[in-house]
Amino acid sequence: MTTDNGTSTPTDPDQPIASTSYILPTKHILSKAHLAAFQRSKTHAEIVQFIDDLNEAIVGKNLTDAGEGSERTKPIIDILNSVLDIAKSTPPVDNKLSRFGNPAFKTFYDKVGEASAELHSRIPSLPVEAIPEVEVYFKESWGNKQRVDYGSGMEFNFLCWLLCLNKLGVFTKDDYSFLVLGVFWRYIEVMRYLQSTYWLEPAGSHGVWGLDDYHFLPFLWGSGQLRDHKHLRPKSIHDPEILEAFSPSYMYFACISFINSIKTASLRWHSPMLDDISAVKSWNKVNEGMKKMYIAEVLGKLPVMQHALFGSKGLLPFPTGEDDPELKKVLEEEGEAMGEEDEHGHVHLKGETGWTMDCCGIPVPSAFAAAKADTGAHKDVLPGFTTRSGIKPIPFD
Repeated sequence: MTTDNGTSTPTDPDQPIASTSYILPTKHILSKAHLAAFQRSKTHAEIVQFIDDLNEAIVGKNLTDAGEGSERTKPIIDILNSVLDIAKSTPPVDNKLSRFGNPAFKTFYDKVGEASAELHSRIPSLPVEAIPEVEVYFKESWGNKQRVDYGSGMEFNFLCWLLCLNKLGVFTKDDYSFLVLGVFWRYIEVMRYLQSTYWLEPAGSHGVWGLDDYHFLPFLWGSGQLRDHKHLRPKSIHDPEILEAFSPSYMYFACISFINSIKTASLRWHSPMLDDISAVKSWNKVNEGMKKMYIAEVLGKLPVMQHALFGSKGLLPFPTGEDDPELKKVLEEEGEAMGEEDEHGHVHLKGETGWTMDCCGIPVPSAFAAAKADTGAHKDVLPGFTTRSGIKPIPFD
């Protein structure tokens, strides 16, 4: 929908999109100019609005309040449970000499792909003709088969899958709370099983300076849950008794407990950004900061968004030259400048030498592998870090 001043507004989720020609989603973001076009697009606005709408739906609500969901969301939980069953029937292979991803993940990934069409057929209101397009986001939600890794880009695909289903009329606004507290949290539980079973490597890891090796949205929506809490404060994450008591109810506390369970030493050293955020006075500021950070660090980062997939006009399209005059100029200048896809799934412009560092980050062993190999000896300060200086500013104040 377009307003009088020509700006785009997100589609009304209670109004399913009209019939359209569905296509297989493909990559379109090859350069900073393409990324800028995406950031100006209606699709970007719809993604941000969907995140915010879900965030507003769970303010003040506990995970234990989720319930069983509606008849519209029950098939989605059933699908996620089936993915977990596939994982449990695909045990890791003996890979004791490696601290990196387990090869059995590739078998699991293929099995999910083979089951995908049948899994989507369980969603009664999903148009059959839309399944080939929508399922691409679903299959890309579980990690990368070649690299045996997982990161915020794969989490983004799950968000896109939910948004596509929403635009197709599978859900209504009444389902928004359960989409986070029921569906998304079940997805996180399944992902934790995959990460711990197959030792998935962190994709493009920011290392010690990131929020989490794998996820972002549980912290965004988790802080949304707590936004109006009368007693709990961000600094509460340092109290073991509070973590134990409230982890079953709040995603943010559950994530902190999970990190503490697989990493040794203080949160200050292995997760300094989370430690810094704990000094913010209110959850409202944390929540606002998380939204700004997601837009900047996930939706606004070329190494992440180069993997983003865009499909038909009615779902998640990439803007055309007709939609965006600035993009039209870029496309005309590039002509046939696209190169071949590299081993990381990127399509660089011809002649482009890539990033100063590998665009997907230096391979990092799974924290589960590190925990398994840990002998118990641990220093309070990580090698090379003696002060808190130099930490990147974050938008929480």
